[in-house]
Amino acid sequence: MIDDKSYPCSVLLIDDEAFAQDFISHCLEGCTDVALRYASQSERVVELALEVDATVVLVDLRMPGVDGFDVIRLLRQHRDTEHLPVILLSSEEDADIKARAFATGANDYLVKWPDGRELAARVRYHSAAYIARKQRDEAFVSLRRSQEELAASQSALHQAQKMEAIGQLTGGVAHDFNNVLQIIGGNLQLLKLLGGVSESARTRIDIALAGVERGAKLSAHLLAFARRQPLQAVVVNPGTVLRDMDEMMRRVLGPRAVIHTDIEEQLWSTTVDPSQLNNVILNLAINARDAMADGGTLTIRAANVPLGSPALSELASGDYVMVEVADTGCGMPEAVMQRAFEPFFTTKPTGQGTGLGLSMAYGFVKQSGGEIQLKSEPGVGTSVKIFLQRSTSEPEDAEEHVQAPLFGGLETILVVEDEQDVRTSTVELLSALGYQVFEAEDAAHAVELIDAGTKIDLVFSDVIMPGKLSSLELSEVVRTKLPSAQLLFTSGYAEGVLAHEGKLDAKVNLLQKPYNADVLSARIRHLLRRRKPAGATSH
Repeated sequence: MIDDKSYPCSVLLIDDEAFAQDFISHCLEGCTDVALRYASQSERVVELALEVDATVVLVDLRMPGVDGFDVIRLLRQHRDTEHLPVILLSSEEDADIKARAFATGANDYLVKWPDGRELAARVRYHSAAYIARKQRDEAFVSLRRSQEELAASQSALHQAQKMEAIGQLTGGVAHDFNNVLQIIGGNLQLLKLLGGVSESARTRIDIALAGVERGAKLSAHLLAFARRQPLQAVVVNPGTVLRDMDEMMRRVLGPRAVIHTDIEEQLWSTTVDPSQLNNVILNLAINARDAMADGGTLTIRAANVPLGSPALSELASGDYVMVEVADTGCGMPEAVMQRAFEPFFTTKPTGQGTGLGLSMAYGFVKQSGGEIQLKSEPGVGTSVKIFLQRSTSEPEDAEEHVQAPLFGGLETILVVEDEQDVRTSTVELLSALGYQVFEAEDAAHAVELIDAGTKIDLVFSDVIMPGKLSSLELSEVVRTKLPSAQLLFTSGYAEGVLAHEGKLDAKVNLLQKPYNADVLSARIRHLLRRRKPAGATSH
């Protein structure tokens, strides 16, 4: 009476007499929602019940070998059938046998042969109860799984919100910090440029400038974590970056560490800021060195990760290039891993780390549109994998940058800066280099000078300034009214103004604060050469 149709009530009959099948089939005749399967092998009851997806088992009490009581025990001992309803069929109307049946685990007891209507009703009742129990259990499992997933999502959201809040805070701090560093550095550089200081004083100035440089690096790390460092992204091959770093990495790690490099042939390109990628890899290598105080192996790996790769199943989908830095150091416990990307969090002794290496890597990778994965095990080591989106373009040839000496010119420069101390030191520095310098405290005053017909060869403007006009609106005025003038921006924090999705347009000229006199003079001369022949007057 069984076929391929799915029935809400699936009955398995176990009886050593075939006549039982005919009788039960007759009782259930007309019950279109009931399917019947007969078997005489009572020892295979569990296998058969699972095979037909039984919702009720009818079993004869008296059978040779494995009897009805044994069948109940077999079903109750198996985890997949422990709750399957069992109706015991017996020719004996005996209270002791009934009591034993229920004690063994029977759900019901019928004396042969019952009325067909009663049998059908009991079969349907026990089947419906069993199905309801299964649905309830499945609902509880689903609910528990949903609660676990919700808890994981809430934890991830909390972590993301915490990182974003820290990022906003560090970005704002870095902005003000860069202006302070610019005031200090600018005046120290001006002292050196003007001369008239003793050799001892000059040495102290150099020490102070070295401190400003250290502060600038710290600020850059903060901005990288906050994802507010404008990235000058170009198409590069990560393998080339890693190979160029090989000698430096060996110097950083020292002779006690073994460096193993594994770069895949035909490695894909990616669009990234190569100098920032270099800094991230270097910081990860330094972390690995510190984790391998007694020596170990540092593995630097680069490979293509195509769409659908298991390596990306937890993070993203698409074609990526993976760069991995793995060590055999002391590793991290789970509690440390949960906070590893937070800025200033470190397990190193005081004075042996800023806690910004991993946070900078996290911010840089996220701002570059990639993903970062940290795995670690105490006593085994740590692996940091960086996934960067594949670029279909060919890598660009790297330009060679030659350090230019400090020199100036006779052109006219307009300095636009709302911080008076920063503006004053910059104006005096450029004046000392021979330039004719005008100054404006905001974009509106700069436009007034331009409208007045002031001859200007280059506008040097801060990005973030108060006032009715923005730095971008000032740039439009410059391009319209002073088409031959060059425009150089400066900022310690230019999020959302010059950068689109954290990346600078190739046409934008930006000088990060704090800048020194050498870099400022070189950038200005480079831009001014664009507007006049190479033979223009300069000294």
